[in-house]
Amino acid sequence: MRIYYRTGNAPWGPTNGFTPRFLGFSVYVSNTTDKSEGSLCFKDTSYTVNTIPPVINITCPMHGQYVIYYNERLSWTSFPSDEYRYAHNDLCEFEIYGCRIPGVYGTNCSMPCPDNNCRYCHIETGACQGCKPGYQGHRCELECNDGKYGEVCGEECGFCADLSYCNHVNGTCLSGCDAGYKGNLCRHECDLGTYGDKCNETCGNCQDLNECHHSNGTCLTGCRAGYDGALCKTPCPDGLFGPGCVDKCNITCRGCNRVSGLCQNGCLPGWKGDYCHIECDFGTYGDMCNETCGKCLDQTHCHHTNGTCLSGCSAGYDGALCKTYCDDNFFGENCKERCNETCIGCNRKTGVCEYGCRPGWKGIYCHEVCVFQHAMLVITEKDVFKNAARFAKYHVTAIMLLVTAPMAVKVVGREKIASKCVLTVSKLLDSSTDKQSFYVALSLFCGSLLLNGFFVAYIIILRKSKGRGSKKFQPDLTTANTIVEENYKNGSDVNGEYQELGEIGKDNSTYEALQ
Repeated sequence: MRIYYRTGNAPWGPTNGFTPRFLGFSVYVSNTTDKSEGSLCFKDTSYTVNTIPPVINITCPMHGQYVIYYNERLSWTSFPSDEYRYAHNDLCEFEIYGCRIPGVYGTNCSMPCPDNNCRYCHIETGACQGCKPGYQGHRCELECNDGKYGEVCGEECGFCADLSYCNHVNGTCLSGCDAGYKGNLCRHECDLGTYGDKCNETCGNCQDLNECHHSNGTCLTGCRAGYDGALCKTPCPDGLFGPGCVDKCNITCRGCNRVSGLCQNGCLPGWKGDYCHIECDFGTYGDMCNETCGKCLDQTHCHHTNGTCLSGCSAGYDGALCKTYCDDNFFGENCKERCNETCIGCNRKTGVCEYGCRPGWKGIYCHEVCVFQHAMLVITEKDVFKNAARFAKYHVTAIMLLVTAPMAVKVVGREKIASKCVLTVSKLLDSSTDKQSFYVALSLFCGSLLLNGFFVAYIIILRKSKGRGSKKFQPDLTTANTIVEENYKNGSDVNGEYQELGEIGKDNSTYEALQ
């Protein structure tokens, strides 16, 4: 090559202003326009303004597509005093002599290089000075070693499935790429989200798809919630959820979401909430907490799962769920209390005899025997003559007066005994006009009472004398203490064998009616 520098049509030498600008230049030969990828052919380190010629001939024993002329003046570097302070490229002409195409030499570049795989040979002698891509050796007779290809065998083959099938000239992988790579040269990793042979596999549910290994699909940073396994393609088994399936579903779930753990199929009886971690509210239980607790003694002790009352039932109820009313004649907590036998019917909660008492009893529980001060005690023939009445010729009723004030009395048969301890008198006596008549009637009645008593005593003695045996007479006061409740409205209501004392007295203002 030959370089012509600018002279400005002035004598060349120290006095020419262009001379110091020429000093320190370099020449590179490269196959690209980047000098750093080429080879340094010449570097001026010895010329001065007195010795450098305006035309320079240079021989470069190398091949390339580009010849680069370069000069520099770096501010942080010192230069010889002859060199101009600033860098200039004042070239007039740059001539390069050689064959226009590689692989030929000689006059007019008419002869091919002697060696078949020689790319560049000496322009005059034909000696090989560089091989074609993919070949090596003194005469370029050898292919590149396995794994190498290209210019001077300086390129590395890509991720070929078989390196022996990497083309020594252009690096193409003739047998395809290793798993995880693609392209003719097998140098490109699979696209994001794919992996494996020919990048045909899809990555699993990796926590970060950027961390899905392009060769085997392994999720390097773990799995997303709901999946497990090296490839994160296995859904969490039943009962587990979350990243890596390490979290356990609540045991009260009917099946939880493998990603979030939410109980998407509902809760077992007795539980509620998104995760079935909340017991049913007080007073409810069962599936979806839709059942209402029974009459538990303590609602906080109603089991949230099955509704069982753990502390027992409130008064009036029985059963595990305390939803069953007490049976008749039972009351109280868990129906353990029995109603008083003297009750006609008691309240299942309190035991109060809300339907009244049997004859001869009173009080809210019918536990008090009737006691009379301003009334009359009636003893029926059934009670007085339990064993002997069948021998009596006449039905008799014994009446004991327990009052000191005179009053009108009706004598009743056994069918008319009242069930309450209350006496109703139809008409009171007048103390001034009817007292004598009353005492006459009373005397007659008492005489009749004595005769009946003697008759009963006679019957008892007679039975004993015959050896039949008889229990000592003992009136049954349990039912004896009953009270006459109502007056007869007409004579047909009374047994014909009983007599009625007539009403005496006309004035109703003398005494108050007894209740």
